[in-house]
Amino acid sequence: MKLSSRIAVPVAALALAGLTATACAPQTSDTGATKDEKSGTLRVWLFQEVNNKPKEQVVDAAVAAFGTKHEGTKVEIEYIPVETRAQRIKAAFNDPKSAPDLIEYGNTDTAGYVKDGGLAEVTEEFNAWDEAKDTDPTARQSVTVDGKIYGAPLFVGVRALYYRTDVFEELGIAAPKSQAELIATAKKVRKAKPELYGLAVGGAYTYGAMPFLWANGGELAQESGGTYKAAVNSPAARKGIEAYTSLFGDDNCPAAKCASMGGNATVTAFASGKAAMAIGGDFSHQAVEAGTVKGKYAVVPLPGVEAGSVAPAFAGGNNIGVLKSSAHRTLAVDLMKSFTGKETQAKLFDAMGFLPTYTDVLADSAKKQPFIEPFVKTLGAGAKFVPASPGWAQIDSSLVLPTMFQEIVSGRKDVAAASDDAAKKMDAAFSSAG
Repeated sequence: MKLSSRIAVPVAALALAGLTATACAPQTSDTGATKDEKSGTLRVWLFQEVNNKPKEQVVDAAVAAFGTKHEGTKVEIEYIPVETRAQRIKAAFNDPKSAPDLIEYGNTDTAGYVKDGGLAEVTEEFNAWDEAKDTDPTARQSVTVDGKIYGAPLFVGVRALYYRTDVFEELGIAAPKSQAELIATAKKVRKAKPELYGLAVGGAYTYGAMPFLWANGGELAQESGGTYKAAVNSPAARKGIEAYTSLFGDDNCPAAKCASMGGNATVTAFASGKAAMAIGGDFSHQAVEAGTVKGKYAVVPLPGVEAGSVAPAFAGGNNIGVLKSSAHRTLAVDLMKSFTGKETQAKLFDAMGFLPTYTDVLADSAKKQPFIEPFVKTLGAGAKFVPASPGWAQIDSSLVLPTMFQEIVSGRKDVAAASDDAAKKMDAAFSSAG
């Protein structure tokens, strides 16, 4: 697997996505295409990977398959740095003449890009596409805004529980089956082995915390009539926040060290042998394999509140969308299908480790690579997504939720006060985003 923190880009490094929300490209009436040419050159922007060659080979094969059906067309691929994508894509929305026909984008960017008026709606074509019927419902949700579809899912990434089999065997304990058992197990390990974090947690690890909130019946926000209202201060959400923040302390992961940790830091702590458990993604597998715990760990779905249940995980990943300004809409939609179709996604999994977004292709991939089975099970149990509001990127980039967790674990505020403050900030972002 040649994937490290790649899927974490749209998940854990969303401060970049915030650039799009806080400096939105204005909606203009002249960015829509006036023609639909059936030949010519299609321009595509895809994300540059750490190791890009395997991705290029898969993309080239998809382009070749597209070319056999469309003589007289040419496809130019440009691999753009993920770090500068927000500025590049915003500029493309504002300048149709220099804009590509298709872009790869982080799935949490969907609502913001739709609000900016940059993505073409492809509901009709997507629904008429035979392969689309097998799309995982959460992946489908990531390209949907107000019931309309703006692109096709390319891959998905979810998190599960990594744990040290050698430590658990030595202490005579089994993998936890419920959230309460998870918390108790973490503290039991810490007590027996004070040099280890029981479960590595991070105050800045939003997507490691969300399963606790969701498993307790909480939500980030509630949607009504197309508008969102924060729900992080509901009784159910507070119960989940309490469960997560109870893991910060000398009896598991000291607040002084763990309050500032993000997702990558918690996975690094596990991979380097400093933690008995961590919440990591399918995309963390390579980093863990390269660490000192290789051969001494296993992965199970993160347990929910009820014994034997699976806590809902955040479904991260990337999509491919057609720009509204494309003068080759029909061709661009067909190329989008070639990039995101079952054959290409199966090849991308083999080449890069990206989880397919089709339930049947995902099941086949799990047979080929057993390590992804707990992630497939997690996805099948019902992963969740962030609010489909352009305000989400602003909430994420301004660190509303990490601030809430850090205020609680530092003792500056209790759960009620911190969650009320976070809800006010979220509501302001939802409201300013329209």
